[in-house]
Amino acid sequence: MRCTILSVLTGKAVEFAAERSAIAKAPRDGRVAVGLLGLEGDEQADLAVHGGPDKAIHHYPFDHYTFWRALIAGQPLLDAPGAFGENISTLGMTESAVCLGDRFRLGTALIELSQGRQPCWKQGHRLNDPSVVARIVAYRNCGWYYRVIEPGTVAEGDVIELVERPLPEWDVERMFGLLIGGEGRNDPAALRKLAAMEALAAPWRKRALSLLGS
Repeated sequence: MRCTILSVLTGKAVEFAAERSAIAKAPRDGRVAVGLLGLEGDEQADLAVHGGPDKAIHHYPFDHYTFWRALIAGQPLLDAPGAFGENISTLGMTESAVCLGDRFRLGTALIELSQGRQPCWKQGHRLNDPSVVARIVAYRNCGWYYRVIEPGTVAEGDVIELVERPLPEWDVERMFGLLIGGEGRNDPAALRKLAAMEALAAPWRKRALSLLGS
């Protein structure tokens, strides 16, 4: 798997619907440093649910924008990457094609897929359509997060390339369906496996345990 990076995006925390948020990302020119906590110049407002080593970089496929433009006609934010608060935009990588623990060379950095992105109301508010969250759950077009294994730099036009896949059976679409989409109720064995996976970010491991206890 090898894709060209369409855009590298970062944002600052600003007032957003009576809160603060950095969901509005803008494309960066030139090379951007990739550190253990993410891209240089990027911020997160609510560190209880965003940011940190296991959510250092958010990747959302530009592949899904055709779907969203058909659903939310005339929304100008869908004309270019950044509508979903992503840091990395590509064509050719989707939730069914990437897996937990996948390691990628991102420019000169080495990153590892840590979890899918759980949708929140801010995505719907930003796009002026509250159905966005339910649509993400229904269609599994959630995007995902990376942790940074080796810092480096990245720029628009660089390549993101898969270098290691230790868990090929645990694609993001499957994990999201189990942990967010309700499928875990019928597959406790899969939830137990997820809860024990060190590669999976702690909040999703805790969610697996919680679902087992419900």
